[in-house]
Order: sequence, then structure tokens, then C-alpha cells
Amino acid sequence: MQKLNVIYEDNHIIVVEKQPNIPSQADKTEDIDMLTIIKEYLKEKYNKPGNVYLGLVHRLDRPVGGVMVFAKTSKAASRLSEQVREKIFKKEYLAVVDGEFESKCGTLEDYLYKDERNNISKVVNKEKKNAKIAKLDYMVLKYNEVKKLSLVKINLHTGRHHQIRVQLANAEHSIFGDQKYGIRGKGKQIALWAYKLIIQHPITKEEMTFKVLPEDNGTWCILRDLNI
Repeated sequence: MQKLNVIYEDNHIIVVEKQPNIPSQADKTEDIDMLTIIKEYLKEKYNKPGNVYLGLVHRLDRPVGGVMVFAKTSKAASRLSEQVREKIFKKEYLAVVDGEFESKCGTLEDYLYKDERNNISKVVNKEKKNAKIAKLDYMVLKYNEVKKLSLVKINLHTGRHHQIRVQLANAEHSIFGDQKYGIRGKGKQIALWAYKLIIQHPITKEEMTFKVLPEDNGTWCILRDLNI
């Protein structure tokens, strides 16, 4: 069984760290995915025969790592999905991006169009058919003068396909190691990480915050000496 870092677990939810390059759910590659890994963990831990229920509430792009919550009951899945729709459910990301920002914090607002055939999204004019508004806030935490890379914290207002990657690339601050939209770090792991998750517990309604940071090596050594 694949090793799983469980951050929190009770009878209703399980919060885990997704490693980069593992799909959130099964896809055409048939590679091992998070749903399968967690189901196997639950079957083994609780000695459960047959199928184990596990609800997928949100996703992370395959190359992106970070914190994810899964529902252990259908009631929890329904209530967490409702939180996503009502924007009670919040995710914050860290990214290492190209160049220095003119402003240390700001908002990016664009219209995105998803090209289903090629599995990419593009910034388009808002009049384009099927274009959807995309909005995020960013805050620069650190700038590396030598490598010309910025560490930014990102808060999403919308959850569009490849949103962070496309919007930052369009703003001329593409994510280091982004093989689809980036200009630097070809062949490297994308430096985008879902580091914080804020939810209401689906049963107790208590606000819960979970954090997990990437290991501070490679591109992520920019995290050193920061208290995030």
C-alpha cells in the first residue's frame, strides 16, 4: 500500500497530503490515484470488507501537491460540496513564479476559456462564448534577487480549470516548472502547492484549518526562514 500522510481523521472526514504527480481520482492513465490510495488505507485500518465509501469533494491538478479533504460519509460529502458552492470552503496556495511583481499584493481578474480538446485554458475576451470569469488575490512573501523568482501566496475567489497557472502566466509571472504554461524550469516539478485548507466541519460546524508545506528543498528552499 502506498504511504499516506494523514493530517486529520474522524468518522466523517479524512484530511491528507497529496503528493505531486498523483491524480486526485482515476484517469485514463490508470496510475494510482488519491481516492484509491485512501480507500485502501481505510480498508486496511478498519478491516472493512467490500467497497469503502469515500467522497471526492475537490481536486488538485495532477502535478500539484498539498492538502486535500475527503468525505467518509455521503452526508459529509454533500455538506462539504455545499460549502464549496457557497465559498465557505477556502484553499490557499503557494507558488514560486518568474520575475518581480510591481505591487506586493493585488488581484488578478480575467475571463478564461477551457479548450477541452487540448486540456488547456486561455485568457480570452469576456464576449467569447463559454468564457468564465476567474479571480484571485496574490501576496508576495519573498523575492530572490539572484534567481529572479518570487514566492507568492494565492487566495482563489473562483475555481476555474488551471486558473492559477493561466492567470499568473498571463500576468508574465508564470509558475516555475509549469510544463504547460511556464517559461522557466522545463523538466522540473511545478512549484505550486495547496498549503492551507479552511472548512466547517460537516457535522459540528466548527471551523477547521489544516496546513501542510512542501519540503524546503529544490525550488522550495525559498521557504526557509519564513513563518507561514
